[in-house]
Amino acid sequence: MDLAFTPEEQAFREEVRTWVRTHLPEDIAHKVRSDLHLTRDDMQRWARILGKKGWLGYGWPKEFGGPGWTAVQKHLFEEECALACTPRIVPFGPVMVAPVIMAYGSPEQQRRFLPGIASGEVWWSQGYSEPGSGSDLASLKTRAERVGDKYIVNGQKTWTTLGQYGDWMFNLVRTSSEGKPQTGISFLLLDMKSPGVTVRPIKLLDGGHEVNEVFFDNVEVPADQLIGEENKGWTYAKHLLSHERTNIADVNRAKRELERVKRIAKAEGVWEDQRFRDQIALLEVDVIALEMLVLRVLSAMKSGKNPLEIAGLLKIKGSEIQQRYSELMMLAAGPYSLPFILEAMEAGYQGNFPGGVLGNAPLAATYFNMRKTTIYGGSNEVQRNIVAQTVLG
Repeated sequence: MDLAFTPEEQAFREEVRTWVRTHLPEDIAHKVRSDLHLTRDDMQRWARILGKKGWLGYGWPKEFGGPGWTAVQKHLFEEECALACTPRIVPFGPVMVAPVIMAYGSPEQQRRFLPGIASGEVWWSQGYSEPGSGSDLASLKTRAERVGDKYIVNGQKTWTTLGQYGDWMFNLVRTSSEGKPQTGISFLLLDMKSPGVTVRPIKLLDGGHEVNEVFFDNVEVPADQLIGEENKGWTYAKHLLSHERTNIADVNRAKRELERVKRIAKAEGVWEDQRFRDQIALLEVDVIALEMLVLRVLSAMKSGKNPLEIAGLLKIKGSEIQQRYSELMMLAAGPYSLPFILEAMEAGYQGNFPGGVLGNAPLAATYFNMRKTTIYGGSNEVQRNIVAQTVLG
C-alpha cells in the first residue's frame, strides 16, 4: 500500500490549485472563509463556473461528459477546493443522483437529465427522509400509484436540505406493500414545479432556513421518470447512499477548519491553556487518522478494489470530527460565540466577534448546525452495525 502521491499526481494538484484560485470569485471565497451565509446565487454561480470547465461532475467518467479522473485525482481536487475556500459542491445532483442515472437510468434519461446536472443549471433535491422514516428508511410511506402512463404521488418528505431551491427531486416512493418493506420501493425523478408539490420551511435554532418539509398532493409524475424497474428502488438507493456517506466524511474541510480552531484559540488567548491545546492536538490526530483512512481507500481503488463497504466508517469518523471542531471553536470564543444576528452579519458588522476578526464568526451557528451530522446520511449508531456486519462479519 503506497500512500504517497506520484509526481504526476502532484503536477495535477498544482494545475487544479492554480485554476481554482484563479477562477473562484473573491466575494464567494470571503464568505466561505468567514463561514457567512451563502445564497443560492453564490452556490450556483460557483457550480456554473465548474460546469463550464467540465469539473462540476468531477467524479464522472468521460463517456458521460466527466473528466474521467482517478480516485486520487478526485481527492486532490476536493482538497484544493477546500483549501481555497470554495463552496462545497451541492451533492444532490452531481455526486448522488447522477451516478444512479448513469448506472440504472435509460439512455433517454441519461441524455435528458445529465447535461443539466453537469452544467450546474438544474438544482436537485433529495426525497428520502420522512416523519418516522429516517435511519429506518425502508419504512417510508409516501405512495406512488401507477395510473396509465403516470404515477400519482401522495405523502410527505422532511429534512429536505435546500429544497426551497430545488428544480427536481429524486424521490423514494412506495409502489407495493407486499413482502419485505425494501422490496416495494421505487426511485422516481420528480419535477418540483409540478402541481401539488408544497415546500414548507423548517426554521433552525440559528434562524436559518436550510431544511424543509415537502408535501405531495396527487402529484402526477410521468412513468418514464421511473429509474430502472418498479419496486427495485432500494437497490438504487443503497448505491446512492454509499456515495453520500463518503462525501459526508469531508476530511479536506476538516483540515481547513482545524486551522480555524487554532486561529480562534490564539485570538482568544486560550492557546496557552495546556488542557485546551491538548484537545486541539487530539482533534488533529483524529483528522490525520481520517486522512490516512481516506488515502487507504484511494490506494485500494488504484489497485482495482471497491472499498465502498467502509463508507459507513468514513461517515462515522468524519461526522464526529465535524462536531468536535465546531464545539472547540465555540469553547475557545466563550461568550463571543453567542451573537448571531443575520441582518447584521449580512451587512458586514462583525466587530464584536472573537478577536474582532471576521473569519472567527459565527461560531454558535456552526455548532448548532453540526449537531445533525451524526444523524443524517444514516445515523452513526446504525452505521456501526453495518460496519460490524459487512467488515467484521
